Amino acid sequence: MALLGLDIGTSATKALVLTPQGKVVATAESPHVLKTPRPGWSEQDPEGWWRAVVLATGQALKKAGIHGSEITAIGLSGQMHGSVFLGDGPRPLRPALLWNDQRTAKECREIEKLAGGRESLINMVGNPALTGFTAPKILWLRANEPARYEKCRHVLLPKDYIRYRLTGDYAGEVSDASGTLLFDVKNRRWCKELIDRLGIDSSWLPPISESQEITGQVSAAAAEFLPLRKGTPVVGGAGDQAAGAVGTGVVSSGLLSASMGTSGVIFAASDSPQTDPRGRVHTMCHAIPKTWCVFGCMLSAGGSLQWLRNMLLPHEMEQLLRRKKDPGVLYEHLIEQGQQAPVGAEHLFFLPYLTGERCPHPDPYARGAFIGLTPRHQQSHLIRSVLEGITFGMREQVAIMRSMGLKVDQVRASGGGARSSFWRQLQADMYEAPVATINVSEGAALGAAILAGVGTGVWKTVAQATMAIIKIQQRSSPHKIRAAQYANLYRTYAALYPALQGIFPRLAGEAG
Repeated sequence: MALLGLDIGTSATKALVLTPQGKVVATAESPHVLKTPRPGWSEQDPEGWWRAVVLATGQALKKAGIHGSEITAIGLSGQMHGSVFLGDGPRPLRPALLWNDQRTAKECREIEKLAGGRESLINMVGNPALTGFTAPKILWLRANEPARYEKCRHVLLPKDYIRYRLTGDYAGEVSDASGTLLFDVKNRRWCKELIDRLGIDSSWLPPISESQEITGQVSAAAAEFLPLRKGTPVVGGAGDQAAGAVGTGVVSSGLLSASMGTSGVIFAASDSPQTDPRGRVHTMCHAIPKTWCVFGCMLSAGGSLQWLRNMLLPHEMEQLLRRKKDPGVLYEHLIEQGQQAPVGAEHLFFLPYLTGERCPHPDPYARGAFIGLTPRHQQSHLIRSVLEGITFGMREQVAIMRSMGLKVDQVRASGGGARSSFWRQLQADMYEAPVATINVSEGAALGAAILAGVGTGVWKTVAQATMAIIKIQQRSSPHKIRAAQYANLYRTYAALYPALQGIFPRLAGEAG
């Protein structure tokens, strides 16, 4: 018997098969099409997600060598904030508006005004109004597509649309609902006061469960498309950040994860709903009952290093791609060069705002910059400066979390920042905390499968499951002298964005 985890990502759907002994026996992916009909817009067809689920599930079961009847439970994860607008049937009224869609700046201002100001809004739902969240998308539909708004009867998040296609039930869960800007994070329920102020029909929003609770069963109609047994339980699951934290074992106070992909995310578990009064990081419900999380996302973490690689090594990139080789080897080459420069790259700083910023500076006009260049600086200095600038950006989030009273006992690194021993040590020195790597890398899909197992009695608790499955592989402890050096350099780095904030909109105007 086995568990199935489904993760509805932005670029692809991932299916994962997990045994009750905690072994991942197969994974498969099916890609999605991303549409940008206008600058700053980002949309996907929810029915494309469903087709990807069907394909990825079939491929994963085939790889695992099992029949769909052997799947005992299904867990769901997915990209957060996206809005699926439904009438009375399964066909969406329009393409879904995604987490990275930027069209709702006007609606965000309207929400803060109707809420009684930014501080009042944070008190109600734990977060400020950001363009990526769900609530402003609903108001945008009302203002710009009134005919579709009139036909709307349900608003679902991406993974919850897949739940509806699997089970026929409208349902959600606490972690993903936290990212709608309509959820009372502190009390783990819809925020009726704000919903009423915004004039949104509360019947459009689904019933909410805890992440490990069973929310429905695979229907006869879905079983015709999927090689799954009718009646297979489907649990609540979690948004991709919370599910990914479960998949890395960040499920109790004191544990943080530092994930570096194109973006960079710091995620902390908390025993209580701690909020930043300035809204620089997000506070949401975790996928574990009576547990919350605080996390922040910087937009160009690994993306900044990718940009540097493409700029400095274009011919090497072209040759590797022509030979169908992994271009990741070039990152190793860059990091080796970067190690040759001293700590602080002789006072050269890099601001990693190539695509604007989200946390801790929600500023679409922010731009990347090298600051402090002199004739002494060589290529190795530029590389080290980019690595340090990315990690300083992650440290900003850790510093905010500490200021909120969160413990930082251990940071679990994943993504690009975990593969290099030099970068792991750099993180440990900057975070002033031990940095560890673990034995699994499947993230959100694994977390979804774990939640399915907890919901159906394979494990009693999420903590018990993660202790059985997740093991520490490598540890890096802060180096006392370098940590002190970086603490001093950080003060300069932290002063650079405020100094340039007023100039960024002019730079963005010239660029646009």
